[in-house]
Amino acid sequence: MEGSERPDRDERSWGPGRILVVLGLAAFVALLVYGVAAKAPDTSIDEALARGEPADTPGFDLPVLERGEPGPRLRALVDRASADGKVSLTELRGTPVVLNFWASWCTPCRTEAPVLERAWRRERRAGVLFLGLNMQDLTGDARGFIREFDNTYLNLRDRSDPVARDWGVSGLPETFFISADGKAVGHVIGAVSAAQIRAGVTAARSGKPLQSREGGDRRSVR
Repeated sequence: MEGSERPDRDERSWGPGRILVVLGLAAFVALLVYGVAAKAPDTSIDEALARGEPADTPGFDLPVLERGEPGPRLRALVDRASADGKVSLTELRGTPVVLNFWASWCTPCRTEAPVLERAWRRERRAGVLFLGLNMQDLTGDARGFIREFDNTYLNLRDRSDPVARDWGVSGLPETFFISADGKAVGHVIGAVSAAQIRAGVTAARSGKPLQSREGGDRRSVR
């Protein structure tokens, strides 16, 4: 009708239905971004090591998977720390630690298992504690792996991966070297070699940091 007001085309196209759709899409994108950020591994350890600085280590308190054979020099420490069936990182303060993240389904973990065991049998006499952290695994499979490779160092268990994310772990295996005062002073991403273990143990005992190193193969966390 002549003289009547009619909304233009752009105004009609932004009705309540379309606005709700747009708002819904925006909310979905926001949740997606939040989820990715929440699941992203923390990179602060590698960033500190890249600057040549020891890094603060995230704490954990996890159940013992296998106590292992700590040897005479470390027996009292392991007995005291694991008395309640769990071990926290703070309970190991005062001792250099080699922390290895692994799972039984991780093929590169099988490659490095004998390397870690040989280094452990050598270094425990000097008071360096090796600590395995099994994650995203079945308990029976994890214990079968330990028996298969005759691993005799202390192993803890994390059913999922929150501890790994806190440490910046994005694949398996990864190994961290921790000084007696609880600082991360080395990080090997992938299967660790005997030479990398020796260098990392030296850093852990001296407290002098190494930059993060690439190791051998690894598998993405599940």
